[in-house]
Amino acid sequence: MAEFKKYNPDRSSEWNYGGTKWRLSRSKIDFFFECPRCFYLDNKLGTKRPSFPSFNLNIAVDELFKKEFDIHRKNGTAHPIMTKYEVDAIPFADKRIDAWRDPFVGIEYKEPETGLVISGGVDDIWITPEKKLIIVDYKSTSKDGSITELSDSPWDQQYQRQLGVYRWLLEKIGFTVEEIGYLVYANASKDFDAFDDQLIFETTLVTVKTNTRWILPTLHKIKACLDSDTIPSIGERCEFCPYREACGKKLQFIYHANKK
Repeated sequence: MAEFKKYNPDRSSEWNYGGTKWRLSRSKIDFFFECPRCFYLDNKLGTKRPSFPSFNLNIAVDELFKKEFDIHRKNGTAHPIMTKYEVDAIPFADKRIDAWRDPFVGIEYKEPETGLVISGGVDDIWITPEKKLIIVDYKSTSKDGSITELSDSPWDQQYQRQLGVYRWLLEKIGFTVEEIGYLVYANASKDFDAFDDQLIFETTLVTVKTNTRWILPTLHKIKACLDSDTIPSIGERCEFCPYREACGKKLQFIYHANKK
């Protein structure tokens, strides 16, 4: 049985903005896009959001993909999906790859204009015969039909930013990186009569055109947000802020009613 960990809203100050261990991760950048107010409460004031349960099936697929691509990394050979989609590359073999894939380490760069330390843990990196790197991320889901391209959904736009940040980080530490990155997508089919102790996946390669021009202006906005004493606005799609506001009003109403 998994150990129950009671939610602690107050993070140690060393992990908050200005603390010795604070980093602006790729996921925190997306957090800022989602809701500047929640981002501020979390990173500046140290009150973190309640966490979601881990998606263990997705984690399992990621781990198996990594093992699979690592076989070809060791052998210097192309993975079958590269051959199928005519991507002239092989998995990038570098002694730093395990650190770069570790979400608690990742690729790290201190941006000089803002002084922010940016970090991001990649799923995979491929390399072309011209020694250009390709950013790759593994995704798993269960949707109807084949997944062949990104949609306009917030999730897919987040994936595009995600690959853009990884590309930017690698370029900043001296690599040449292709504009086109890829999502290795495992899509579990529901078109069977029974589970029978197995899931059947269709694996596709989705092309993602990365863009890094937005990153530096965003870093300046994040820096201004964190340095401000003004509480930022609520994100348009944020569900946490309206929940806090509604609860606060009702609790205050009860509190003042009981004082009378």
